[in-house]
Formats: sequence, C-alpha cells, structure tokens
Amino acid sequence: MILPVYVFGSPILRRISVDIDKDYKGLQTFMDDLWETMYKSDGLGLAAPQVGKSIRMFVIDASPLVEDDPTLKDFKKIFINARITERSDDEWAFTEGCLSIPNIREEIYRPSKVRIEYYDENWTFHDEYFDGIPARIIQHEYDHLEGLMFVDKISPLRRRLLMGKLTAITKGKVDVSYKIKIPR
Repeated sequence: MILPVYVFGSPILRRISVDIDKDYKGLQTFMDDLWETMYKSDGLGLAAPQVGKSIRMFVIDASPLVEDDPTLKDFKKIFINARITERSDDEWAFTEGCLSIPNIREEIYRPSKVRIEYYDENWTFHDEYFDGIPARIIQHEYDHLEGLMFVDKISPLRRRLLMGKLTAITKGKVDVSYKIKIPR
C-alpha cells in the first residue's frame, strides 16, 4: 500500500525514533509499504517517520544513481534499529533533496564515511562501513530517525531565505506526484 509522506512541519519528523523487535505488529507489511511508497514517490530512500511511524527503520535503493557510481547497481537495503557508530572527519558537499521537503534542494556537507550497525529484513545483524554516495544517503535517512532534516544543516541565512517555501509546504501548497500528509 502506498502511504502518504509527512511533510515539513509535521511533529513526527522531529521525534527521535524507537527500536523495534522482530515481533513488531505488521512488520513485513510495513516494510513492503515503505518500499512501495519510496518507489511511487521516486525517492532513493525513505524513513519510517516520513510515513508516520516513529520507529528506527529506513529503506534505500541507490540504483538510480548507477550512472554516477557503478557500484550502486545493486545497492538496495533495509536498515532496522540503525545506529551510526563512527563518522569520518572529512566532509564533502552534495546537493540533497527530501520527499518530506518537496521541490527544495540544497548543498549539504556530510562526512564522507560512516560505520553503521543495523538489522536487515531477516533480522541478521550488520556492522558495516560505507563511503561516498551510500554514506550520504544513509546519513540523510538516519537523520530522520533522530528527528533531523537536511534543512537543519544549512546556514541560518539560507534557511531564512527558504522560509516562504517551507511555510508553503506546511500548508500543502506544493506540487508533487505522490500523496502527502500536511501538518494539522
């Protein structure tokens, strides 16, 4: 089922998400819905809080970026109870967007490498290092689990300049091809 994407201003996007266990009610259905919603919305990733669940889960499929990086051909993963345990000191800029902040893209600096612990869809534990574009996408989606959004990483001046667009998003005055849930 395709779920509505909660947009900027929705309180759930600012909550810190909680761990779940493998007996989480409706887990398989929710994982399937997360994938389906991400694909319908043309995203590279989607975190549970973006569809109204304050749980530590996100999905990533970076294969649309295979022309930029051939190693992304089969980079499709689900991250459950994720925790970033290390970040490199070196940062690089990349233009990011977000399904919860439609039609706004900004250059964001993030560490180039991360180490993350997580469970996959089969509840197999992983402790892995990622760099480059995968690290970038992981950090973006991980931020949603921590109640953060990419606009929190831009300068206060740039954020003030975007305030009109952000306010319009909170009111649902945005043109998107996917279902959204506006704040009440």
